[in-house]
Amino acid sequence: MHEDVRCPCLSGDTYSACCGRFHAGAAVPSTAQWLMRSRYSAFALGHAQYLLDTWHPLTKPSSLELDPSLTWRRLDILRTESGGMLDSDGVVEFTAHYRQDGIPGQQHEVSRFQKVTGCWYYLDGESAG
Repeated sequence: MHEDVRCPCLSGDTYSACCGRFHAGAAVPSTAQWLMRSRYSAFALGHAQYLLDTWHPLTKPSSLELDPSLTWRRLDILRTESGGMLDSDGVVEFTAHYRQDGIPGQQHEVSRFQKVTGCWYYLDGESAG
């Protein structure tokens, strides 16, 4: 992806200055929200290995196959609880908008994150609404 392209997480930064640095392994997300944003961008760009690498070992699936018929369009962060640099647990509620075979849809989820040895991981999520 070209470094001047806007990041899929819609932070307003370029991909390389935002989630691209996490996907490349040059940085580690410092908050649960940044991990959520980087995971959304990984879904949008088809980076399944990054998703597996940032999934908590207790809940991580053995493999992950992304649906190529989904085109992720927009991420709305609705709220966060904890998940800061000094926290060990966090919650991020979001709505991710997509198109599947030309039909719009959305995924509304409350996701839980946990920090293990200084790194944030996606623990699990519950569909909301």
